[in-house]
Amino acid sequence: MGKFGEIFLGILSAMGGFVEIGELTFSVNAGVRFDYRLLWVTAIGTLGIMVYCEMAGRIAAVRQRPVFSLIRERTGYRSALLTLIAANLVNLLTCAAEIGGIALLWQLLSGAPYRALILLALAVFVLAVWLLSFQAIERVFGLGGLLMIVFIGAALHFGPDWPRLGAGLVPSLPEGGPRDTLLYFYFAVALMSSIMLPYETYLYASGGIEDKWTASDIGLNRLVVSVGFALGGVLSAALLALGADFFGARDIEPQLPGTAALATAAAYGKAGLYAALIGMFFAFGGAAVETALSGAYNLAQFAGWPWGKTKRPRDAARFALAWIALFVLAAALIATGIDPVKVVEYSIVFSVVVLPFSYFPVLMVARDPRIMGKHANGRLANALGWFYLVTITLTAIAALPLFVLTHAGQG
Repeated sequence: MGKFGEIFLGILSAMGGFVEIGELTFSVNAGVRFDYRLLWVTAIGTLGIMVYCEMAGRIAAVRQRPVFSLIRERTGYRSALLTLIAANLVNLLTCAAEIGGIALLWQLLSGAPYRALILLALAVFVLAVWLLSFQAIERVFGLGGLLMIVFIGAALHFGPDWPRLGAGLVPSLPEGGPRDTLLYFYFAVALMSSIMLPYETYLYASGGIEDKWTASDIGLNRLVVSVGFALGGVLSAALLALGADFFGARDIEPQLPGTAALATAAAYGKAGLYAALIGMFFAFGGAAVETALSGAYNLAQFAGWPWGKTKRPRDAARFALAWIALFVLAAALIATGIDPVKVVEYSIVFSVVVLPFSYFPVLMVARDPRIMGKHANGRLANALGWFYLVTITLTAIAALPLFVLTHAGQG
């Protein structure tokens, strides 16, 4: 395949893998509760994940250094260990939520027992990771997730209010009392966290090393991140618009992931319904695979074990055992009967607390010319890096109080 084809597939994969169960849930419900008022969070969060994934990918290309190796080197053993534990707890919760969401989708289509479908999902994902290369995993789940663009079509079908949409890009408080304001800020924090989930950066840098990027691939890295993630941000904005224009207008507050497909069914009939459900399967499945691999990458890179999908399982046995164990634990957790949406809420809140500890070492290395040479951050990258580091730190400080005060967004 030519260079153009690789870039094109990389962009499509980045877009198709952008939205997972947490982002879908919070985007739609943010639109239901607050109309377009939280669209600015989607825009800021999308730019933030682009900034830090670009840095992590550039470090991987220039220095062949994964994120968790940098965290241990820059923050010390104890801080890195705490970050590892917190990050892998978030990976476990996120993976469990994705598996539970897929089981709910399959149950909607088949009527089969929920726990049996959890076991089926576990088997499918373990086999997929065991048999497929890293690049094939990206392509299969990323390109399959592109069916989620049916939500963009549905949002256009129902005719968004463009002046209100434009106004939503400017922060504004909701009408109502203090309780509504607290809920508004809780959803802002949750939406930001769901877009800037740390596993995406861990996996992106590790994937660059898996794909043997060099300094000559810095342009490719920048193009894939900027275009692919920007298109993913458009999908997130479309989900929020559907929350406002379709579900909010009908006083429907989606509680289950599959409910979001009602909007595409109303727009395009059965074809829209099945496209949305299949797209959600690949998007959620991709996130489940990525979080399991991310957890294994984190542990192996912290401990100094051999790692990577390019290695045979027997040559990186502890790495393989780590991602299998994370899948099994995630399936066991969700099989207890806990609501996947509740797991999403916990994972989103905990992930935002991890963000500053994950992104600070990336910024420190990317801006250091002694390490990166001529590929170190320029003024714009540094300014954006510091802006987002301060933003996510303030968000992390606010996350737990808002979670408690709003009863996890229930008011």
